[in-house]
Amino acid sequence: MSGSTPITFVVAVNGREVLEKNFLASPGLCEFSRNQILLQEGFLSASKAYNDALDRSENDLIVFLHQDIILPKSWLPQLDRALTWLEAHDPNWGVIGCYGETRNDGGRGHVYSSGRGILGTPFERPVPIQTLDEIVLIFRKSSGLRFDESLPHFHLYGTDICLRALTMGRTSYAISAFCIHNTTQPLVLPPKFYESWRYIRRTWENNLPIQTTCVRITRLNIP
Repeated sequence: MSGSTPITFVVAVNGREVLEKNFLASPGLCEFSRNQILLQEGFLSASKAYNDALDRSENDLIVFLHQDIILPKSWLPQLDRALTWLEAHDPNWGVIGCYGETRNDGGRGHVYSSGRGILGTPFERPVPIQTLDEIVLIFRKSSGLRFDESLPHFHLYGTDICLRALTMGRTSYAISAFCIHNTTQPLVLPPKFYESWRYIRRTWENNLPIQTTCVRITRLNIP
């Protein structure tokens, strides 16, 4: 599907050097002959940056990803394989991504993360998850999905968009599409993360507990 269908890539950018050394240097980008790249700078939140890109996207298939992601040449064929399977088994799919969390059964995906090494192993078919990590999020413009612009900052929007898909009766999936997350992770999550966390906990109270790649969100804040 994606091999013959143009893709819009959307990146929220706060550091041009990081962008140029990672995403824009991706070997896999040369595989996309009719792609559109939207670099979103100067926005106050990821949701506002991404909704602006949704409105400007020329293509139906949209990939939202971090500026420090590198896509190998294998990434497009692996995405193709996942899309073909979904078209046959769940054409109403919601959001797909390279790493996600089930509610109670651990993470799913196959990525390399700086400082942590390779997470997961290759797998054959997309796996249903509760939430997706924000490193790579993929959905169709025609699905009607949009990011919640009331969600502050640049955290947990992957969690939010998967839960929004669920309210529309759409299942989200982790897919086996190996990528490199060339990140520098802080040891302590910043205060802005917890502002986003409180918003998610309040907004999606009826869906608790919610498992994300960073924290487990529960009614009593345990653990």
